[in-house]
Amino acid sequence: MDAIEALSQIEEQREFEFTQEDFKFIQEFMLRETGISLSERKTSMVYGRLARRLRRTGLDNFKDYFNRVHSDLDERVAFINALTTNKTQFFREKHHFDFLSDVLVPEWQLQKRKRIRVWSAGCSTGEEPYTIASTLAVSGLLGPNYDCKILATDLDTQVLEVGKHGTYGIEVTKVIPDVMLRHGFIRGRGQKQELLKAKPLLQRAITFKQLNLTAPWPHKGPLDAIFCRNVMIYFEKDMQQQLIFRFWEMLRSGGVLFIGHSESIGKMGSRFENLGQTMFRKP
Repeated sequence: MDAIEALSQIEEQREFEFTQEDFKFIQEFMLRETGISLSERKTSMVYGRLARRLRRTGLDNFKDYFNRVHSDLDERVAFINALTTNKTQFFREKHHFDFLSDVLVPEWQLQKRKRIRVWSAGCSTGEEPYTIASTLAVSGLLGPNYDCKILATDLDTQVLEVGKHGTYGIEVTKVIPDVMLRHGFIRGRGQKQELLKAKPLLQRAITFKQLNLTAPWPHKGPLDAIFCRNVMIYFEKDMQQQLIFRFWEMLRSGGVLFIGHSESIGKMGSRFENLGQTMFRKP
């Protein structure tokens, strides 16, 4: 069976008709509204996620569903949420947090810097900002002698609610160092013994907000560190460069940008000092 025949069989098995025109509409909508570029390889994923929305809304075709998206703000948000990929974990790319604790924190302490501002852009369900917060807690930066705040933003409102609640499955303890577990998390008891919750110390330090990275940013700098990891891979090259320039503007002198292992800063490299391992300092 060749690829065309296989694709035809998949289309025949679909519950709802899904044409190339439907997918093109979705591509154009997501690029225009979010800056996210969906490749043809994502066709099956897009269909699967939106088919669930059709079932929930009781509609039986994509044309009517797209009309609903245009007329209903709540469904517009659900549409975007459904197509936003949110893969994350605690201490993902651990060397970034080692650099934060072993290099940046001592620098800030040496400079007697009391006001610390960090941005987790594309925070998903909150594992990244809570990793940042637990790292800073162990270093003493969440104590009363510091004004330390972490802004956590994402396009997807559903994952932000998870982050705000700060509760995760107990299996995450496998990747969180013991010292940070003691400082930042509480294990549930009884019926909740399989859950782990972030302590108020961490939650008070983090503000979760919805934000479209391609839209205007209401917050102001200067920031000491920006984590935007494995987010820009969903944007086209021109948009990636625009974002990196805006990150550069937002950072204070000496501030550091952390990006994902499969991402690069391209032409903006001339404006940063490359620290290696996808870490870049604004001179």
